[in-house]
Amino acid sequence: MTVTPRRTVALFFVASPLHYLAARVVARHFEAGSRCIVVPYRPGARQFVREADWDAVAYAPWPRFDPLPGPLGRHRRLLANIRDVAAVVGPCDTLLIHSPVFDTEAINYFLRALPRRCGAGTMHARILPDGLMNVARHPLNPARRAAQYLRKLRRLISPQLDYWCFGGDRIGSEAPFVDRIYTLAGFPHDYPPEKVVSLPPLAGGEGGATSDTALIVGQPLVSIGALTQAEHDAICARIVDWLKARGIERVMYKAHPRDHAHEMRVPGAELLEITEPLESHMAAHPYRAVIGINSTALYLARQIYGPEVPVVSFGNDKVHFKNPDQRETAIRLMNSLGIQQL
Repeated sequence: MTVTPRRTVALFFVASPLHYLAARVVARHFEAGSRCIVVPYRPGARQFVREADWDAVAYAPWPRFDPLPGPLGRHRRLLANIRDVAAVVGPCDTLLIHSPVFDTEAINYFLRALPRRCGAGTMHARILPDGLMNVARHPLNPARRAAQYLRKLRRLISPQLDYWCFGGDRIGSEAPFVDRIYTLAGFPHDYPPEKVVSLPPLAGGEGGATSDTALIVGQPLVSIGALTQAEHDAICARIVDWLKARGIERVMYKAHPRDHAHEMRVPGAELLEITEPLESHMAAHPYRAVIGINSTALYLARQIYGPEVPVVSFGNDKVHFKNPDQRETAIRLMNSLGIQQL
């Protein structure tokens, strides 16, 4: 008699739109034969989850932010999360736990508790990209290592809460239970090369732009004194010339929440008004180019799109930074991420 093997379950813990987009790409490209379950664990994370993208959705509220009422609320929330997620996962042979970081009580306890609850004989942990967090290492200092062992004391009350202590980088890149680290295409990192797998672009899983529209992300730099009006006007003129030289006629403008004057909105640009996170919008709309000065949205765009989509910073050299080191840091980061500076 042929025995049908029990399934492999791929679990994806996500706390931000970027985590979610990366998890979706991993599920589609690397776990097509697995049962894929997404687990939002930060307040508000459920708003960008599309149930149609997954075989199932489970929610595991971060105990620190959402403890259960009454005594030992965080402790009881941890136990409830393990119980609830295990009920969604069900019995399986292999469990693949994906997370952007593993030195956190919100995720770490699952590493040992969940395989036992689900009968999984094999468990591997895999790291999801976390954008700029992955550009540099974040070593566990003595205080963080001590905190791991304090968390391990919870097993004295509940044996299944057995924190898996580890050293090295706090996301878990050097931990023995991690066998794969997913990175964003083109992003620098310092991870063991034998563990690294580079993801395709997060925008629909396809490279390159699919429209003739550019996106300008605004900042209120004149109003805060970081640019003079003359410097602002010169930068806008350069943006207009750059767009004309490339035959880009349609432009969308995403204003900063404090950008009431729409300072960088060049003539003819349409105002982009969205309620979803900008990351989710960009992933669904691969623009021909993303333009700004030094907005964090430029870094988001670089994380989401492949290298074929230009991400361009105009006039960053003219911005008056309060701290000169901020300018050098921004320039180095843009250079390392392939953001053009004009």
